Amino acid sequence: MRRLITIAAAIFVTSVGSLYGQTAASTATLGTVRIPQAVMADGKPLPAGTYQVRLTTTSPAPVVGQSPAETRWIEFLQRGTVAGREVATVVADADMPAIQDMPKRGGAVRVETLKGGDYLRVWMHHSGSHYLIHLPKGS
Repeated sequence: MRRLITIAAAIFVTSVGSLYGQTAASTATLGTVRIPQAVMADGKPLPAGTYQVRLTTTSPAPVVGQSPAETRWIEFLQRGTVAGREVATVVADADMPAIQDMPKRGGAVRVETLKGGDYLRVWMHHSGSHYLIHLPKGS
């Protein structure tokens, strides 16, 4: 019985360790962004401030006509703590040849208010993909 418990514990520790390693290895930091005014992220307030933006390993349920790889959850971190999260649209470099003034180098960030003033778009470029994050303005 003691041997069986020891074997089960070893299997558990190995599987948890490999799961943790996969999660840590597959998240990426996209860069740092300054949000100039309060916005909403995933339906919750995200105050103005400077955030580290991290790509997660999870994708939301795909929208009709999109593959799961075209959307990813991103997290906004301040001082190592997740302050908010939102879905980002992922577009490969090859799919964006006609767009002007896009960030072209790794770590490039662009924050702009969209026409009408109701949304703030955060546009980040990292490892051959563009991440477009649309945040409704907060109250």
